[in-house]
Amino acid sequence: MTSLLPAPGLPGILNATTPPGVYHLPPTDAPSHVMALAAEADWKAARLRLDGVHDKAAFLDHCATDLEFPDWFGHNWDALADCLTDLSWWRKAGKSRGYLLLAEDWGTFRKSAPAEARTAEAVLSDAVDFWADDEAPLTVLLA
Repeated sequence: MTSLLPAPGLPGILNATTPPGVYHLPPTDAPSHVMALAAEADWKAARLRLDGVHDKAAFLDHCATDLEFPDWFGHNWDALADCLTDLSWWRKAGKSRGYLLLAEDWGTFRKSAPAEARTAEAVLSDAVDFWADDEAPLTVLLA
């Protein structure tokens, strides 16, 4: 289950006092600020922009484009899970302290495609769990 990002907020994620997870980002946290804080903390971060996304196909297309998935991405839920549990495509730029995926306009996507959003959230949560004990964990923020 996804919950609101607990205090102390993003700094807790970045300094490992808050465990990795799938969290709802408070509306007061601007995406550009989140990205800047992640970069300062040596976390790799990516923005998944879901504005105008109303179905599975569009969601997966945005994942492929915004997250710069490798060519082998198959545009289905299993392929999404594969990409998120094999971060070699993201790690190619070197080591980092963690990985942050910021899914913007999540609420709009969830309202327009609730079943697809539940499936996507489950895939994201499984990926977070997969990397939770790694020295460079994955956290997902839903904004």
